[in-house]
Amino acid sequence: MIMKVSSDTDSKQLAKAIASNLSKNSGLELQTIGAGALNQAVKACAIARGYLAPMSKELEFQAGFMDIEKDGEDRTAIKLTVKTREC
Repeated sequence: MIMKVSSDTDSKQLAKAIASNLSKNSGLELQTIGAGALNQAVKACAIARGYLAPMSKELEFQAGFMDIEKDGEDRTAIKLTVKTREC
C-alpha cells in the first residue's frame, strides 16, 4: 500500500492508518515531498510504534529517494518503506 503524506497531514490520523494497515499487512510505503511532509511521516511512525507495541510488534522503516511526476514536473521524493517485526 502507498500512502502520500503532505505537510498538512495530521500525524495522529496517519499513525492510526499505519498501525491499522500494519496489523493486517506486512508493510507499506509512505511518499513525501519536502521537509514538512517528511516530518509528519516520521512523527506518525513514532506514534504508530506506540500503537503496535502492545501487539508485540516493532515498527521499522527505511528511507530512500524516488522520482515521481507531480503537476507535470519530475520531482524527487523521499519514501519510507515501513514494516513490522515481532519482538
